[in-house]
Amino acid sequence: MKRRSRRLLRGLATALVGVAAIAMVKSNAVMAATSRYSLSELNQGAAKVLDSLDRGADIESSEEGSDDSADPDSDDPDSHMSDLVMANVRQSLNVREEPNEESSKVGLLYADCGGTILDTDGDWTKIQSGKLIGWCSNEYLLFDEEAEELAQSVGITLASVNADALRVRKEASEDAGVWGLVKRGDQIEVITEHSTDDWVAIEFEGEEGFLSSEYLDIKFSVDAGETYEDIKERERREKEEKAKLKKNLGAVAVDAPDETLLGALVYCEAGNQPYEGQLAVAAVVMNRVRSAAYPNTVSGVIYASGQFTPALNGKVAARVQAGVPATALQAASEAIAGNTNVGTATHFRRWTGQEGIVIGAHVFY
Repeated sequence: MKRRSRRLLRGLATALVGVAAIAMVKSNAVMAATSRYSLSELNQGAAKVLDSLDRGADIESSEEGSDDSADPDSDDPDSHMSDLVMANVRQSLNVREEPNEESSKVGLLYADCGGTILDTDGDWTKIQSGKLIGWCSNEYLLFDEEAEELAQSVGITLASVNADALRVRKEASEDAGVWGLVKRGDQIEVITEHSTDDWVAIEFEGEEGFLSSEYLDIKFSVDAGETYEDIKERERREKEEKAKLKKNLGAVAVDAPDETLLGALVYCEAGNQPYEGQLAVAAVVMNRVRSAAYPNTVSGVIYASGQFTPALNGKVAARVQAGVPATALQAASEAIAGNTNVGTATHFRRWTGQEGIVIGAHVFY
């Protein structure tokens, strides 16, 4: 599924020592196409959908060219066929109060973010991107077909559930089996290439599932920039979240054999990872020991059925016999003392793009 870390919620913030990151809120979608359009219409082109909404028009009137200002044959260099504009930068673009380099900065438009054109002044364009309104140099913007192509490649289609509960079917049929339920207000990214006007394909707990489009609001969106006020607020929240990840959770009484056992598991699961990754694995085990949902001993958690493969295939026991490296034992000791760098996370897996706390090659959640 095409995505940058973005599911309505997007943004990576550095979370620990160099190698850790946590998915954080960056901004709401700047523009959206609502469910009065079918999926086939939504996928005809980003600019057609986004522009028609911005002008309060419908898809049909937009396609018929009812907007006289969008004349492709116009000699006016400030005229554009589309009101859509996209950032053309690697990281971020300054948005200013006035159309000049000396003007105060009001916010940032990030790579792959978009907005709508409000005004033009020579080599500058005034845009609106979410709550961010200001002027950008045309040198760092994409317009018309280029903007539409980028929006189509980086934007997403989201399904918002408008029923109290909705079954996720295994196939696009009312007679198909059920994977589970989603609830009112849930927003889920659509797998557009497998969707139809009647059924929307989604990923559900690692499986492809289908939702009846009758009970969904469908939106196509691209991400928005941020005002400096919003940036400061986001950074404040991120700082608080980082602090929570490192909050000591309290020591647990563990005997020496279990401490060695935990060190052996840490080495087997994350011996090739930085120390922060080893501590995170140890913290996950101790978080389970503290949780009523798991056994209340280290050995009980480690040897629980279907949980840690190295424990079940004999590698942990072999490592105990061969000796546990000092760094893995240190990570185990720290976690037993209540130290954590993943908060109360109770799971981890190899990171392949999932949201969560990313440390080295693993994501913790």
